[in-house]
Amino acid sequence: MTEKLTAVKQSFETELAAAQSLDELENIRVSYLGKKGSITELLKGMKDLSVEEKKDFGGKVNVLKNEATEQIALKMKELKEKEIEREIGSMPEFDLSVPANLSRGSYHPITLVQRECERIFKSMGFNVEDYSEVVTDYECFEALNIPKHHPARDMQDTYYLENGQLLKSHTSAAQNAIYKKYKSALVNEGKPIKAIFPGRCFRNEATDACHENTFFQMEGVMVDKDISISNLIFFMKTMLSEVFKRDVKVRLRPGFFPFVEPGFELDISCAICGGEGCPSCKHSGWLELCPCGMIHPEVLKSGGIDPEEYTGFAFGLGLTRLAMMKYGVKDIRDLNSGSLKSLSQFTDDE
Repeated sequence: MTEKLTAVKQSFETELAAAQSLDELENIRVSYLGKKGSITELLKGMKDLSVEEKKDFGGKVNVLKNEATEQIALKMKELKEKEIEREIGSMPEFDLSVPANLSRGSYHPITLVQRECERIFKSMGFNVEDYSEVVTDYECFEALNIPKHHPARDMQDTYYLENGQLLKSHTSAAQNAIYKKYKSALVNEGKPIKAIFPGRCFRNEATDACHENTFFQMEGVMVDKDISISNLIFFMKTMLSEVFKRDVKVRLRPGFFPFVEPGFELDISCAICGGEGCPSCKHSGWLELCPCGMIHPEVLKSGGIDPEEYTGFAFGLGLTRLAMMKYGVKDIRDLNSGSLKSLSQFTDDE
């Protein structure tokens, strides 16, 4: 049996050294360590040995088995490195000094609209902030006056993660962090909180021409003494007039959102049909663009701001729908389609 073990070991080492590919290595592994492999068969042949012989020979076979496993792993690493080197070596040479062909790509329409809105609000003194797409339940709901098990949560079909966090269903999830970040400047220096924070949002929506499960919003807030609805309307009309390069027909109607009181829906006359009605606006002539309102006192309290001294407004501008209106995109699903034919027509007009 010892001679047989030695022969198997020598045969394994010879074949392993000759292996030139991962496929060959896998065949060797199966040939020696598989259920019917040569090393495995050595253990099956121990039935005629004495107890002491089994103990001695079995130990030697296990040592060989462990050594073979380690050597195969090292050989696999070596072959993978060689394969990477071959791939790198086969890559065609290219000249880094050749100018890029910038005509081959274009910015996404939502990117263009977002940049334009950022530029407009920056010119009006707003800071641009960024925020995570994965947030806590507190950030997305509780800090916005939506406690656990409250029916208002049914307004948003939310994607929850196994760790209890969730994909943010609205950019309002950043409000609490923004208030806490700028609270000191507001209270100690008298600087109003003026910030926008664009981002991607997620909801388990049934998709159609005007609804998607992944979309972009831009939250905006302003907090100071004596802020009113008229301030909100001024900033929104100024922004829309700049985006569309003309006066835009809007309407403000009552709407319920737990984190604002009073709350409104700011609608824009549908630019696709000119207000006559089409699938993009659900044949109403109007497109819901911007839920907004005065920040609820409880939301200000959660952010550490005294609602007796300060007031503010908040809005959630739909960047995806704004892009549809600006560029005449009839179906919201085109924006996430990845269709170069649809998206390549847009260029940065800055």
